[in-house]
Amino acid sequence: MADPLDGRVVVLTGAGLSTDSGIPDYRGPGAPVRMPMTYQEFVATPDSQRRYWARAHVGWSRMGSAEPNDGHRALARLEAAGRVSFLITQNVDGLHERAGHQHMVALHGRISEVICLDCGGRTHRTVMQRLLGEANRGWVEQHTAVESRPDGDVDLDETLGFVVPACQGCGGRLKPHVVFFGENVPKHRVARCYAALDEADALLVVGSSLTVMSGLRFVRYAAKAGLPVVIVNRGVTRGDPLATVKIEAGCSEWLSALSRGHEDVLGGLDHDLGRLA
Repeated sequence: MADPLDGRVVVLTGAGLSTDSGIPDYRGPGAPVRMPMTYQEFVATPDSQRRYWARAHVGWSRMGSAEPNDGHRALARLEAAGRVSFLITQNVDGLHERAGHQHMVALHGRISEVICLDCGGRTHRTVMQRLLGEANRGWVEQHTAVESRPDGDVDLDETLGFVVPACQGCGGRLKPHVVFFGENVPKHRVARCYAALDEADALLVVGSSLTVMSGLRFVRYAAKAGLPVVIVNRGVTRGDPLATVKIEAGCSEWLSALSRGHEDVLGGLDHDLGRLA
């Protein structure tokens, strides 16, 4: 059987790629049930915004210091070598960019940016952290034992008394510039991803359960176009029925082996699902 990753490869990454950087995922094996705040909840009341920012203020002190892992660096090397033509990430942590990846779309935005919902003004998250810290001195230190969550916040129920700064430009509501559950991914980002797949020879999915449509649609698009689809993930994914090859492996280890040219990295070909002749 021919190597399904021979040629121009588009890569789709999910939260499973960042777990080796200390950022938990939502749906990996053993992951607890997590209910992220929806966009509708966030905009509904000041209480919801306080709850989000109180958690996020603690969480950023951890996510903001996370470093790219071997998987991020391997993908950057594969891009530099011409093997990866484009990268789509569902992650908001910015670790692909910090690893040096160039041609990519952060599908859900980046947690490092903050936007005002009323005037559209944008600022870096470090500015928001400073404002939050000045308004809530000692908050982070008081909650060092709480568990981190995948989107840069923490498990924290009691947030009474937390003060959320307003936009310095208009006094409006501030939100991380990421796509919340219940929001739509901007159309121009989706169009750019489809255009990359139109020029690709294969799609490689790494560390995503493909539970949400924002990622699954690219697997469906690739499969409909007749492109080989290789999925590397621990556990079942929603895209498995469309996969040419499904490989149960750790993301960092597998990508590192791929970047080093190991011949047996596609050992999962023995479990081919039959779409390739």
